[in-house]
Amino acid sequence: MAEGPVPPDENDRLRELHKLEALDAPLDRDFQNVAELAASICRTPVALVNLVGGELQHLRGRVGVAGDVVVGRRTGLCPHVVSGRELLEVRDALADPRFRDDPLVAGEPYLRFYAGAPVIGGHGHVLGTVCVMDHRPRLLAEEQKRALRLLACHAAAMLELRHHARQGEKVARHLEEVADLKHQFLRNINHELRTPLTSIRSYLQLLQDGGLEEDTERDFLQVIERNSDRLLERLDELLLMASLSAHTAAFSPQRVDLAGLTRRAVEEAVAKSAGRDHDMRLRIATEAPVWADPDRLRYALVHLLDNAIKFTPAAGVINVTVTAVPPAVEIHDAGIGIGEEDVEHVFEDFYRSREAEEQAIGGTGVGLSIVSRIVELHGGSVELRSTLHEGTCVRVTLPEAPAAGPPEDHRDPQDRDGPR
Repeated sequence: MAEGPVPPDENDRLRELHKLEALDAPLDRDFQNVAELAASICRTPVALVNLVGGELQHLRGRVGVAGDVVVGRRTGLCPHVVSGRELLEVRDALADPRFRDDPLVAGEPYLRFYAGAPVIGGHGHVLGTVCVMDHRPRLLAEEQKRALRLLACHAAAMLELRHHARQGEKVARHLEEVADLKHQFLRNINHELRTPLTSIRSYLQLLQDGGLEEDTERDFLQVIERNSDRLLERLDELLLMASLSAHTAAFSPQRVDLAGLTRRAVEEAVAKSAGRDHDMRLRIATEAPVWADPDRLRYALVHLLDNAIKFTPAAGVINVTVTAVPPAVEIHDAGIGIGEEDVEHVFEDFYRSREAEEQAIGGTGVGLSIVSRIVELHGGSVELRSTLHEGTCVRVTLPEAPAAGPPEDHRDPQDRDGPR
């Protein structure tokens, strides 16, 4: 048996099949109708809608072929249609030296006649065939050949339509998810803003009513101050998110020691969490110079540390490690962790894990998205690994600062094109 040559566009052809998600789809009633119509028009006992993959041939519609038949890439006559790109008609395969040793010709089902038209995708690659076969030698009439070609065109159009329908369903699901996230965000932001505002109003009313002892008034004022700070933090967070999304956030990088910056961020986070009694362990090997905006990077680190504290039970251990090569900060907590299905979404805007929702842990769902954008602004990367009920590890890696001057990406724009 002479194997059909591999077409020159084989890689692109397989990519198109993969993009269309055509090979793994089950039998389809519409493709089955195409096969039945081909068998009826051509008056043959066997007809197929056959997509030719890299290793196997995939029957999307079939007549006269058992459901458990698996055909290899080099078996049969369809691969020759893929290579030739034109309708192939073989009157008697047993008399044709190219095909007489083919297992489907020399053995069961002892095929003799074959006619196949190429199914050509939207990018011009032959994806498979609509073909008919018989157990006796014969030829098709011209009208039958024309019908076979038209059915092949119809099969190609259906592949495209199925693909676009699946893409549409994905877009629809994504829009539903976005709507759900928006509603969740509105609920969260309503809680995050209304709760401190309600507290402020209540304590202000008590102060206005008078008759309180001086120590009590001082305590009330401290509560009002804390809630005011909470409100300002939330508003600053939302404004920063908007500016990062619009690429208008101020960014003033300079040579910074990541080790020293991390130490200050740890001190700030510990001060904010006074009373929770966490065991914050900081390990810094040496100075780790990076080219960074210290305020932006400090914000990202403090937020990650706040998260570690917020999701770790009181007296829990939080390990913070700074490395110099490559410059990186790793924050490993022993908190509630994040479910596997949530990990891939945690850096998305407004996303909150179900653990945070179920345990009513405060937040608007934009913190990790802000962290991701800040790290990206620096040309770095952030990775998160988590195991439910065991803890979470977040690693921020940044480009190393050069010995002198800013990195190429952070030179003044007027200097990037050289002398003028």
